[in-house]
Amino acid sequence: MEGLSVGSVLLTGCDGGLGLGLLKGLLEQPSPPRHLFAACLDPQGKEDAQCMGVASCHVLQSWPPACVPKPSCPLADVTDPNSIRAAVRKVREEVGNAGLNLLVNNTSTTRSSTLATETAENMSLVYTTNTIGPLQTSQAFLPLLKEAAEAERQHEMSCSRAAIINISSILGSIEVAEAWEERQDICYRCSKAALNMLTKCLALEYGSSGILCVSVDPGHVTPPLEPGMGPVTLEESVRGILQLLAQLSATSNGTFWDWRGQRLPW
Repeated sequence: MEGLSVGSVLLTGCDGGLGLGLLKGLLEQPSPPRHLFAACLDPQGKEDAQCMGVASCHVLQSWPPACVPKPSCPLADVTDPNSIRAAVRKVREEVGNAGLNLLVNNTSTTRSSTLATETAENMSLVYTTNTIGPLQTSQAFLPLLKEAAEAERQHEMSCSRAAIINISSILGSIEVAEAWEERQDICYRCSKAALNMLTKCLALEYGSSGILCVSVDPGHVTPPLEPGMGPVTLEESVRGILQLLAQLSATSNGTFWDWRGQRLPW
């Protein structure tokens, strides 16, 4: 199957786990992005994360050690407007008028809880990171996404033209309400349900500019957060997500999918 071909990508939450896996997967595509911006919470915290802060990696052929960090402006906190604006400036310096083709909002957090133990503090913290963070990041990068969509206006909507992908969770599906007995995690479920609504709102507003907006559930990757959840290996999840992104089109705008390429109910 032909891989995902996209000129420029910004991926948040690349310190480890899914973010780092997606970063590696993008670099290993038959046609890697010309510009790949990896946003990390802790730019110095991972030896295996060769892309630190917001680094621009030009047509890298291997991983590691080819991905050498360049002078960067770390997107240290997707809830910090100053940090986001600095990242926008860095991306603008690298891509110029070509714009940003693909924004993947991957940064996420959770707090284990039940209805009996959930707190306002947890709800606020998780919602701020999981929902407000993607909102602010999408708003800030909208001009660059619009430029990319305009530059590729001869093509249909796709991740190669201009797109926002929000990494969500099946736990945010109100209809499915999966794994309730194993994992209530109220704050996480509510934040991901809100993120799904944000995806729909972004699709309604940005679709007319040629920007595709989709939510994706990456699965419960191994090792799972809780016993009994999973298993989906990181490699399986990354491979499935990248295959899905390569196939998304205008008919996918404002929808919810899983890593296997199956459409999910809200």
